[in-house]
Amino acid sequence: LITTRLTFFVVRFGWRYNLALCVFATSFFLVIDGAFFVANLFKFVEGGWFPLAMGGTIFTVMVTWRRGILFHHLRKSSLQLEPFLDMLFKDPPHRVAGTAVFLIGDPATVPHALLHNLAHNKVLHERVIFLTVIVREVPHVSDEERAQIEQLGHNCYRVRLSYGFKDMPDVPQSLKLCKIEGGAISLLETSFFVSRETVIPTPGDGMALWRERLFAAMSRNAGSIVDYFRIPANRVIELGTQVEI
Repeated sequence: LITTRLTFFVVRFGWRYNLALCVFATSFFLVIDGAFFVANLFKFVEGGWFPLAMGGTIFTVMVTWRRGILFHHLRKSSLQLEPFLDMLFKDPPHRVAGTAVFLIGDPATVPHALLHNLAHNKVLHERVIFLTVIVREVPHVSDEERAQIEQLGHNCYRVRLSYGFKDMPDVPQSLKLCKIEGGAISLLETSFFVSRETVIPTPGDGMALWRERLFAAMSRNAGSIVDYFRIPANRVIELGTQVEI
């Protein structure tokens, strides 16, 4: 039934056939599909409920994860990066040798790891990179199109690394290919700062509380981006934070 309904839009708006012909052809197949559908309804109580329940459960989990990521992103993106840097360097912190790479999903916002590092360590590295990894809707991205580099001043850079959905992200290798002032990025002189976020479900305008709890459980069991991006564990500094959704 779903496929037949979608066929109407293809033949009408894609192939631009006559409307009367599209309605007639679609209705003809809908009658046949409807007859099969009604006949199979009797199998629901004989076990047909199980795949439907399983599909509904998987669908609920997937939609909850997607909506949770959206609310998570909206709640944590409170500070804009460029105004924050302008304010920070009016009274700059002490700079230490090396390169700091802060991983952030939204390149326009301030990483929580940066805020915690400044609050606790009171220092900033000589070269700071705000790194965002983007997965495009193409199988592969060439090395020439891999990196987009934007200079933010004060030896700070915003870097976007793009990969195809069939590529295996290798962040350290990609950073070595980036042409950034100050010379090539040496892994031995680079620290990767990652926020380890604990999601706190709270009643409010977001999702239903049970869905927020489900999202929090999935977030706790999600795989590590450090492993996925092939970042050496001994070069990673994780700073914890709590995020309410």
